[in-house]
Amino acid sequence: MSTDTKTIDQFLTENPDVDVSKAWERSFGILTDIKNRIAERFSELELDPDCEGREYYTSPNGEFEGSMQAWSGKGIEWLVNSWIGNRKASILDMNATAFLGQETDVPHFVMVFGTIPKLFFYFDLIPRSDIRTDEEYLDKYYGGEANTDFLELRGHPNFQWSVSHGQYMRALLSPSAISMSAELTDENMDVLEDFAYRFLNRWLGWLDNAQPVPAEKRTELQRYDHKVRELGYRLDPMNKLAAQVFGEDQVETMIDVRMGKAQMEKNKTY
Repeated sequence: MSTDTKTIDQFLTENPDVDVSKAWERSFGILTDIKNRIAERFSELELDPDCEGREYYTSPNGEFEGSMQAWSGKGIEWLVNSWIGNRKASILDMNATAFLGQETDVPHFVMVFGTIPKLFFYFDLIPRSDIRTDEEYLDKYYGGEANTDFLELRGHPNFQWSVSHGQYMRALLSPSAISMSAELTDENMDVLEDFAYRFLNRWLGWLDNAQPVPAEKRTELQRYDHKVRELGYRLDPMNKLAAQVFGEDQVETMIDVRMGKAQMEKNKTY
């Protein structure tokens, strides 16, 4: 089978016991710094109550460990810095994610590093408009420098395209989405670190110059944002691995926490 379409289970079966602690330290360090830089742009951030006590947790059998921390504040509904996996046994899923409020139409920000134990990464900007018909939005956020950087990394010889087996996850991909794998080396991490900060700085620049969304359009935008947020977490194929370790009932609770189900219910205007 091509590496493009291999499942995570297949990669792990081939190399199940690789110590990826060093990769966790560097990757999660980058993501935490990126989360902190995003947080600096927003005021009145508060840790979500459902994340209290989840700074570090383990599965009942000790096979998985992780951290789940998410904040909300003025202008940002759900800022996440989390990881889950086993640093001694090949598998890690680490992320920094920012789902914005409806004050602007700037795309939501998603950045994931993982190990399987190959290096895996997924960077994306989730559109807030139908880019199949909204040419102005498409050009503004996915053209120009963003398109040039995408093509440069997509064509890098060290990286291979990675295709999700989940059809919703493929439907979610924007024109800027990078979903790739590579050998777990410092050289490849150097390339991705440089790309990650360029990706971040461009997004922060959009926030600095964002035009406000008219008040009468914000409720419908929130409805759309919440649905995309819910489905992105609930239909993630990675949930299957967690279910094998934590159990189906516990994983359902974990998914609700990860998506911020209670936060959406509390703050929805529709």
